[in-house]
Amino acid sequence: MATHVITGAGSGIGAALTRTLLDRGDTLYLVARDAARATELADRFDGARTLVGDLAEPERLSWALSHQTLPETVDSLLHVAGVVELGPVAEFTPKLWNATLAANLVAPAELTRLLLPQLRQARGHVVFVNSGAGLRANPDWSAYAAGKHGLKALADALRAEEADHGVRVTSVYPGRTATPMQEKVHRMEGKEYDPARWMPAESVAATVLTALDLPRGAEVTDLSVRPGGLGA
Repeated sequence: MATHVITGAGSGIGAALTRTLLDRGDTLYLVARDAARATELADRFDGARTLVGDLAEPERLSWALSHQTLPETVDSLLHVAGVVELGPVAEFTPKLWNATLAANLVAPAELTRLLLPQLRQARGHVVFVNSGAGLRANPDWSAYAAGKHGLKALADALRAEEADHGVRVTSVYPGRTATPMQEKVHRMEGKEYDPARWMPAESVAATVLTALDLPRGAEVTDLSVRPGGLGA
């Protein structure tokens, strides 16, 4: 039975991944932004444990986790949470830049740093659920893509640094996925949202599990997955 720490468990890909791992009988620690959210997640995912830490304030994560009981070992740290705001560079303010980068890049880096002792102990696995925006940047996506490009750099550096400790690192780059975030993106783009056009969250969760379940001695470094059929 493996122990996983998951961000973004409340919806979309994170929720699909949480449900699958619980059904396998694994031990889960779900990161929640506050106590109310932690209670909500614990009620929704029976058997899961919670850790309270606001990813919007990565500078406070160390203090928050120091007041809670952490798992002794972590077999996988799954970074799924993220935020998105769209707009041209000409209109994006420092406040929006800082909020986007804090949640999408600095918080994953800090949470990884704080849990590295447990990951090393387990010879564990860090998975960054990135985005197609981590490989290319389109108009109005500058802040989100910058954070995701940075997340790729974080993963690549971490992989090289932690190889001697047996820690594996994988980046997963989903295309458009039928999630609440995707619905928000469509609103910001002024487009009608049809979830049937996009990948189900369960498909991305299955891709993450492919990396996690690879036998020891092999490592998937990067996985891209995109909608088939009508999706683009």
